[in-house]
Amino acid sequence: MRKTLTLIGILLVAAVAGLFAVAATRPDTFRVARATTIQAPPEAIAAHVNDFRAWQAWSPYEKLDPALKRTYAGPAAGVGAVYAYEGNDKVGAGRMEILETSPARTVLALNFIKPMEAHNVAEFTYEPQPGGVTKVTWAMNGPMPLMGRVMGLFFDMDAMVGKDFETGLANLKKVSET
Repeated sequence: MRKTLTLIGILLVAAVAGLFAVAATRPDTFRVARATTIQAPPEAIAAHVNDFRAWQAWSPYEKLDPALKRTYAGPAAGVGAVYAYEGNDKVGAGRMEILETSPARTVLALNFIKPMEAHNVAEFTYEPQPGGVTKVTWAMNGPMPLMGRVMGLFFDMDAMVGKDFETGLANLKKVSET
């Protein structure tokens, strides 16, 4: 019986070590991106992104907690605008700050506090197309520490976050085209 338990322990340690070894070979950064076209000029779309108070109309994360606590600081929109939030287990807590705005893009610092700490960058790009259409891309990138790479073996972050980005872009399309 003791030999069996020892063997099981050795196999378990080897499996965990193997899991970490495989995870260590994965990229140490990630990028998730989705795009859509919106029948509106870039500045009209960017106005909904550059003002955090406008996010309630289109961001899929705003609807996850009806009691979400929001705090705004800095200018009402544009560079330096800050949005901090604290919500239920689905939302967590974090802070966003607009780092850059231009006719072509908006760049945000994303600092997640709960449920897990992470420091990422989100970018919205606005590419005018013929016929008054704008291609809008919502992307997020950041470091992928070892534990994130281990979790990535079981959960597809691109699929999970990508669905939220698709929903958000569809909502952004609705509010920008009306």
